[in-house]
Amino acid sequence: MRHSTGLIKRYFLRAATLLLAALAVPVQAASVEVRGVRVWDGEERTRIVFDLSAPVEHSVFSLENPDRLVIDLENADLASSLGGEISLPLDILPLVRNVRSAPRERDDLRVVFDLAGGTRTKSFLVKPSGDFGHRLVLDLEPTESLQQAQALEPSKSVTDVRPSARPLVVAIDAGHGGKDSGAIGPGGTREKDVALSIARELARQVDAQPGMRAVMIREGDEYLYLSERREKARQHSADIFISIHADAFTDRRARGASVYVVSERGATSMAAELLAERENAADLVGGVSLADKDDVVRSVLVDLSQTATLSASLTVGQRVMDRVASVTRPHKTKVQQAGFIVLKSPDVPSILVETAFISNPSEERKLRDRNHQKRLAAAIVQGVQDHFLANPPPGTLFAAWQGRGDGEAPVHSVSSGETLSGIARQYKVSVNTLRAANGKSNDRLSVGEQLVIPLGT
Repeated sequence: MRHSTGLIKRYFLRAATLLLAALAVPVQAASVEVRGVRVWDGEERTRIVFDLSAPVEHSVFSLENPDRLVIDLENADLASSLGGEISLPLDILPLVRNVRSAPRERDDLRVVFDLAGGTRTKSFLVKPSGDFGHRLVLDLEPTESLQQAQALEPSKSVTDVRPSARPLVVAIDAGHGGKDSGAIGPGGTREKDVALSIARELARQVDAQPGMRAVMIREGDEYLYLSERREKARQHSADIFISIHADAFTDRRARGASVYVVSERGATSMAAELLAERENAADLVGGVSLADKDDVVRSVLVDLSQTATLSASLTVGQRVMDRVASVTRPHKTKVQQAGFIVLKSPDVPSILVETAFISNPSEERKLRDRNHQKRLAAAIVQGVQDHFLANPPPGTLFAAWQGRGDGEAPVHSVSSGETLSGIARQYKVSVNTLRAANGKSNDRLSVGEQLVIPLGT
């Protein structure tokens, strides 16, 4: 018995030793994913936000000749959805000339920003809040020497300024995708497929219009979080966000198209999220950081921005609804409001178009028809043009056409026998653009009528 007891003790001590040795071996922590990089350029600083899967240990330092900013992220790599590289809209970032990334010491990630000159940098981590997860935020401010160098740059003449007017950026979001099929029609048509087909046609028509550029939020059959869709639009500095969907209802007789904007309650809930965290990287309203403002100022800025955004959403939504109603039966003739998460951007006018009821067999067939998709897309484009020709964002070609920023638009006096299509060909603009620029609902002309001709085409 004594022999057995000693044997048991030796086995126990050996097992305990092995267990302690195993515990002493360091366990490799799970890699942190960089899921996205967003930017915002304001008057005082450029803010760069890394969306992360978890908190990350990091270091930031600057190099000179040439000026660079280096960020090392410990045990991190780029998410597969980024395609192995970080892409930023460099044309709107005066402080950043290029960005590149590469693995460092096998498990770490190094990101290098090539800069226009010396900058002061502040970095901080932000905890999850609302729709946003962990974030690393970098604030870049130009040094006095860089500011002086930029101030000494030669001023541009009128002829220099006109080509710099930018196109209107239209962010197009095909609803659902990937594992989320959306509604399915009685004939098996999936909403995600119809939405993507219409979105691609819409993007094609937007890019064909003078002064407009499309950005596809979902390029293929991929799943994106709703907050990702909003943030991708903001990353591209979109002037409008359009989400394409197909409605469904238990009663197959339900039919017609609708246009939605966010409800006031939905906008209020987003404002509460923005105000909940002082260092929130999403606290950028119209390029103004809220992090260094007191509670009263932050509340006022968010309220003003969201009020203006909601008003613009309602206006452009009604313009689109009016045009869509001319090509398909409307379910509701007035813009509807609901708490759609994807529409809750605080500073980008956003609309959601329910193109038809996919649950209705007749409308399901129309949604699959390419010609019908083209007509729907054309109506949406016309509605967007109607709104922005009347309310052009500063610095865009639409503003130039209205003589608000880069020179007066030329005027054509109609002569006997001329047609709208002929005048459009003469000035190399589309008939739709010429019609929208002059607020015309048809192609009838009268001798002596003055037509504004859009510039920059």
